[in-house]
Amino acid sequence: MRVHRYLSVFTTIFFFISLIPQQMVIAAQTGIDNTDPWVVNTVEQMTPEEIIGQLFLVTFQGQDVSENSQIYDLLTNHHIGGVILLRDNDNFTNSYDSLEECWSLINQLQRVKHSYSQNTQSSSGQITSTPPVYIPLFIGISQEGDGFPNDQILNGLTPLPSLLSIGATWNSDLAKQVGSVAGMELSNLGFNLYFGPSLDVLENPLLQGASQLENRSFGGDPFWVGEMGRAYIQGLHEGSNNNMLVVGTHFPGLGSTDHYPEDEVATVRKSLEQLKQIELAPFFTVTGNAITNTQKVDALLTSHIRYQGLQGNIRSSTRPIGFDQQALELLMELPEFAAWREQGGVIISDDLGSRAVRRFYDPTEQEYNARRLALDAFLAGNDLLYLNNFIEGDDPDTYTTILRTLEFFTQKYLEDPLFADRVNQSVIRILAQKNQLYKDFNYSLVLKANNLSQIGQSPQVTYDVAQQSVTLIAPTIPELDSVLPEIPGRSDFVVYFTDDYSVKQCSECSEQSVLRKDALARAVINLYGPEAGGLVTQFYQRSFSFSELSELLDGSGETDILLNELARTNWIVFVMQEIDESRPSSFAITRFLAERPDLYANKRVVVFTTNSPNFLDSTEISKLTAYFGLFSKSSPFIDIASRVLFKEIARPTGSLPVSVPGVGYDLILATSPNPEQIIPLKINIPEWNATNEQDQSDLLGTLEYQIGDVIPLATGTILDSNNNPVPNNTPVQFEFTINGEEAPPQSTTTINGIAQVEYLVQQSGSLEIHVQSGLAGSNNLHLEIPPSGSEGEATPTITPSNTPTETPTMTPFPPTPVPTAEPPDNGNEVGIEHWLGALFISLFISWGATRSGSLIGNIKWGIRWGLSSFIGGLVFYTYFILGMPGSNIDLGVTEQWKFLLVTTIGAVIGWLFSALLIIFTQPGKNR
Repeated sequence: MRVHRYLSVFTTIFFFISLIPQQMVIAAQTGIDNTDPWVVNTVEQMTPEEIIGQLFLVTFQGQDVSENSQIYDLLTNHHIGGVILLRDNDNFTNSYDSLEECWSLINQLQRVKHSYSQNTQSSSGQITSTPPVYIPLFIGISQEGDGFPNDQILNGLTPLPSLLSIGATWNSDLAKQVGSVAGMELSNLGFNLYFGPSLDVLENPLLQGASQLENRSFGGDPFWVGEMGRAYIQGLHEGSNNNMLVVGTHFPGLGSTDHYPEDEVATVRKSLEQLKQIELAPFFTVTGNAITNTQKVDALLTSHIRYQGLQGNIRSSTRPIGFDQQALELLMELPEFAAWREQGGVIISDDLGSRAVRRFYDPTEQEYNARRLALDAFLAGNDLLYLNNFIEGDDPDTYTTILRTLEFFTQKYLEDPLFADRVNQSVIRILAQKNQLYKDFNYSLVLKANNLSQIGQSPQVTYDVAQQSVTLIAPTIPELDSVLPEIPGRSDFVVYFTDDYSVKQCSECSEQSVLRKDALARAVINLYGPEAGGLVTQFYQRSFSFSELSELLDGSGETDILLNELARTNWIVFVMQEIDESRPSSFAITRFLAERPDLYANKRVVVFTTNSPNFLDSTEISKLTAYFGLFSKSSPFIDIASRVLFKEIARPTGSLPVSVPGVGYDLILATSPNPEQIIPLKINIPEWNATNEQDQSDLLGTLEYQIGDVIPLATGTILDSNNNPVPNNTPVQFEFTINGEEAPPQSTTTINGIAQVEYLVQQSGSLEIHVQSGLAGSNNLHLEIPPSGSEGEATPTITPSNTPTETPTMTPFPPTPVPTAEPPDNGNEVGIEHWLGALFISLFISWGATRSGSLIGNIKWGIRWGLSSFIGGLVFYTYFILGMPGSNIDLGVTEQWKFLLVTTIGAVIGWLFSALLIIFTQPGKNR
């Protein structure tokens, strides 16, 4: 009987739990801590086919979205959730109205999705009971900057710089501005899903050509890649008015791969700890460590990379990370990613139709199961599956394979509850992101008005990047004037070689030049020709392509004119792009330097690279007079090249963002503290920091530090060899000497180039403070600490250290001792023993209440009294530990017993309330 009574209490509790809305249960299953109930309710209204369709991003050929097209069928009858537009699929043209056509195509895709949801008849004529739920489409694009091959739209938009050129500025404000222009222009076209920026770290520059990242990364330092990426992402969000979902690529990073994972899955040999230090660091910056939501990526694109040693065993390799559930979960469990996932972060697979994936599943590429491949990618942890060229076996086209995959997923959804739960979790994440774009899927917010006049009107930001990124790679700046003392004169012949080749915006479009062979010569004439000061003679500026130079080296074609020009010129200027095995002419510069020294002997040979600086080795660079990095190739960069050549820009301000072994440039050393600097050292009083040096000198004498005081210390900004603040977490050591004896040093790291510590004064006498970071040191800060009880003052002074370099004038910035910070109020801290005590008290009084009812002969009253008593005790206890208003009232007992009293009071009140309620509402009845 007694057991029955207690079971009734707990049964009642579970009854209340069962009343929790189902939406809350589903939301909890997603792992998202702020799921909108409206989104969950929308999923509950969807059919299995509609739910499955949301998992897929597809591509299609051309621009036809009529009712007879395959893409129309996929959007309407199969409820595909998103579309990616690609140059290779002829989704764009280079006509005069190309932007208008793109805007119209995107709006038409969104209209198809909306219109179909407003009727109950399918395109096949079948009558359905209810229309499908309207969910806007993702319309995605990869537009990384620098034109072909990084961009999908080659004409009409503002020609934005490459990521590497932005990295060479070391200016995150410019990264934000470029992102803002990209976000504004693409959003005005109707795009709402942006694949980029790349967060890859170019750690090993010798492999850049193989990895094909080249100028598609911000650089080789994890901290700076993260800082630039964070600013660029903020610009994308703000420029699009938060109507753009940003996808960070290529997670977990391609920078250490030996080849680009397009034709074959790449392998990286690194442990998880190594990945956290290099590859993953930028991703941390834009996920869990992001300062604001606008600096945070909305999704991550998993790349096709295998990791050897990820889980500690160097002989063990993962599957491609996007297909390996255990490996991907290991990464997502890291605190930075776990927090980001809890806030709704989405994971997107890279192209599942790539040759690398097909070859991994079937090396013969003859037979492989595309449906199984898609299922593996989804079960590994990807929420969205990107399908391009996704075709299986004997299927006639990708459309057929996609249909079979959708049917396969739907059938499994209906048959496998666990799979259905997993699908629901991903779909809730996807719809939550779409709901961020278009609140409650309001169709009026989806279609974009025609604001195309705003597009292509922001060239200034590209020019600013070009001006600040141009970099002298070799020789050094002090040597430049001696090896290149003059500029080309009016009577000098200058021969320009440009790596010029043609591409098409679409298969039926006319060819267009990636970089005209006379681009630099035309810029020179415009700036310094007869109509602009007459520094040069137009006739003496002669332009040739790399293809023509290759013909000369091969001994084919008409080469007499080129030989004559080379014979009479004193200046040979190259504008090179990437060196690509698919374009033999791109090797013309390296062949020329190796095979024909007779043609450039005793001439000034100047090279401008519009791509990676590592396509030339040390031997080739040694044959050049000067080597400059532009890192991008649009008109503003070519204009800057002409200004550098004619020394209008005499001292390029850019700095290499990657290591260049060919000139002995090591990025790790370059971003370490500059050993020639004297690190500023100050006593850190915030209210003094804004005063001038004279005022600070007057204030120094007012400081008094005695035994037991805390001295707050801070460095000024510690600079690296490129004159930029050193990366965050750069080690800094504060060294202390008291009365000639060394005291234990304090080690810390920098934040925004500055390090801070607090020193507790423990004895009187002469105190010397010195800072050391790498090979850079500070002057010594000297304090005289008076004996305890004396009234003497400890006046700080700065004395030179033994640093052998010149020391700039230095004045300390003194502060008053910083008061000890009070710990934050987190309510009433309790342990598990307190909770168990409260539970015991509630149960004990509940038992007493139940027993009382039984003793007076009314078991039902007893059960209700007991339940009310139990709930009352726990409610009062919970109110107390949460620190709610009034919980800090003085009850005349110690804090450790306060919770017992509060729980007892709550249990008794609950008991009395129930008893009085029953007695006065049901008088005289046997309840």
